[in-house]
Amino acid sequence: MGRDGVRRLCLNVLDQLIALHEVDWKAAGLKPWAAGDGYVKRQVEGWTGRYRAARTPDAAEFESVMAWLAARMPSKDSATCLIHNDFRFDNVVLDPEDPLKVIGVLDWEMATLGDPLMDLGNTLAYWVQADDDPVFRSLRRQPTHLKGMLTRDEVIQYYGDRMGQDLPGFSFYLAFGLFRLAVIAQQIYFRYASGETTNPDFASFAQLTHVLEGRCLKLMAGGAESERP
Repeated sequence: MGRDGVRRLCLNVLDQLIALHEVDWKAAGLKPWAAGDGYVKRQVEGWTGRYRAARTPDAAEFESVMAWLAARMPSKDSATCLIHNDFRFDNVVLDPEDPLKVIGVLDWEMATLGDPLMDLGNTLAYWVQADDDPVFRSLRRQPTHLKGMLTRDEVIQYYGDRMGQDLPGFSFYLAFGLFRLAVIAQQIYFRYASGETTNPDFASFAQLTHVLEGRCLKLMAGGAESERP
């Protein structure tokens, strides 16, 4: 697959997320899922509590990050729509006859009604690109580094253009996505450290939290991609 094909696949995957966010959830009978405005606040508070409950002495502190997220979160949600909450390349199914075409999306157990920008930020937490630092590149599990893939900034630009939104100052959503990923990693490591699971792949997950904290701190300090170009 050449560069053009990789770009087309990337856009096709992103278009699935956009299509999901455009679903008329009221017409689809999903109104009982609606918890009202305040999704961002509930997420920040919920994941903060989960990290503190799962933190081990060898994990990153994240206190300054959690305080920053609490202080910087928007006063109201950008919108309410159907969100996937775990949308990434390894959760899509491609057509074997046309591998650039997405024919399915998997792992819906965390789907809910919430803020679409939080969903996008969660997706971008997994988006390791070619010019990232070597440590972050070593954590890559998806083909987002290939020539033809959009960068994180380009994904934000493309999403905003397709949704008719201007998305300056996306650093909050990027930082939240990284923090949420750290919480997930630390919860897994907590179970490993407690002897509840013995998979040796989990032994380094506490160190992963330090990498993710460093990336959050860079965003907080106004580093690369803290604002949409």
